[in-house]
Amino acid sequence: MSRKNLPDFTRGPIIKTLVTLALPIVFANILQTAYQLIDTFWVGRLGAEAVAAVSMSFPIVFLMISLGGGLAIAGTILVSQYKGQGNLEKVDYVSAQTLLVMFVISLVVTGLGYGISEPVMQLMGAGPDVLPQATSYLQISFFGMIFIFGYFVFQSLMRGVGDVKTPMYIVLGTVILNLILDPLFIMGWGPVPAYGVTGAAIATVLTQGIATIIGTTMLFSGKYGIHLKIKNFKLDIPLIKKMIGLGLPASIEQSTRALGLAIMTFLVAGFGTISIAAYGIGGRVLSFIIIPTIGLSMATSTLVGQNMGAGKVDRAEQITKKSALISFITLTIIGAIIFFFAKELATAFIPGDPEVIASGSLFIQIMAFTFGFIGLQQSINGAFRGSGNVVASMILSIISLWVLQFPLAYILSKHTALGEMGIWWAFPASNVVAAIIALIWFLKGDWKHKKILQPENSKLTQKIITETIIEEG
Repeated sequence: MSRKNLPDFTRGPIIKTLVTLALPIVFANILQTAYQLIDTFWVGRLGAEAVAAVSMSFPIVFLMISLGGGLAIAGTILVSQYKGQGNLEKVDYVSAQTLLVMFVISLVVTGLGYGISEPVMQLMGAGPDVLPQATSYLQISFFGMIFIFGYFVFQSLMRGVGDVKTPMYIVLGTVILNLILDPLFIMGWGPVPAYGVTGAAIATVLTQGIATIIGTTMLFSGKYGIHLKIKNFKLDIPLIKKMIGLGLPASIEQSTRALGLAIMTFLVAGFGTISIAAYGIGGRVLSFIIIPTIGLSMATSTLVGQNMGAGKVDRAEQITKKSALISFITLTIIGAIIFFFAKELATAFIPGDPEVIASGSLFIQIMAFTFGFIGLQQSINGAFRGSGNVVASMILSIISLWVLQFPLAYILSKHTALGEMGIWWAFPASNVVAAIIALIWFLKGDWKHKKILQPENSKLTQKIITETIIEEG
């Protein structure tokens, strides 16, 4: 997508633009889920130890990605606002600086993570039969962080200028490639030895590496909305400080969510195997439900960012309201459908176990009618991020998980007769309350006054004023 063909999101019908922008993001997220399912399928062929090795490594990898992903979000915010302002030189400059910073961070994460992989796996309780595989998988994953972070930046920058289709096509290519490479490196074939669990990590690093090289080449070509130039890679400390100020709250938001999932799993584990399995079923259903929500939230961030950059604050507000309404209605309808087919969904995951099916379907039904509130909160979070109010988005996420969901789950499950059902009820309760808090915060309107860019014409205006004063004496 050339610069001339870049979409202008500061005008035109809002709902059509939201849907057009969100759909490719949703599809890309679905493809990413398929990517993980392919890994799970082939690793599952190796036995319980292999699955345990990947399962123990994943939270650490996810935590590192969450911490690094914040700066990619900072790039999206700045690029979208400069795009809305019409300052394409700044779009190119910020893009180069974002890529540079993420490259440095990925090197630090790789070096640190590679060295601590084995002690971390031991700390998490990996036994002698699992430890070597888990350590190897984690070390290879850390080695590939430079590519994982690099592609995150590419996706974020392209989303900032409004091109969501190009990253989607690249993700589709990586899924197809992973489908081929996974069995090749895990099971071995011909001259390629069977690497087992390590093979899954190798396949991931290779596919992410190819995707990052393709994406970076596109950015250097200047034919896809952003033009990376060598001169823009000189370290700009003031800009990097601004990026860290925007990115750190986003990193905290994502990493606390990752830690929260682990803590909730620990709480559920106290109620036995059936509860763990039921929680796993509900969690998978919830993860699929969140996919369209995140897509619409990201689309909202881009649209709000560009309109805030263009000074169209009222349009940014209308975008958020319509996004929240679309998300609330759509997910409420989906939730109603899921409510009536909860048993069938639970049976599809674990057939032949009536106790797990009963508990899992009950968990799904308890959550179902509050899915719309998740969508509402995510749309508002997207607006806050796009406008540069990343601290507000971070606080809302922390409130939702650490102030509402986890304490409520603990109290209801440990100090009432509900037992594990107390954990199930904590989800809808926290969804509703968090959405109401987000809505009140949004309607208060403070987010509209956040300024992260200097107006494009401010220096020119000052120069004209100065020259006029001199001429007039």
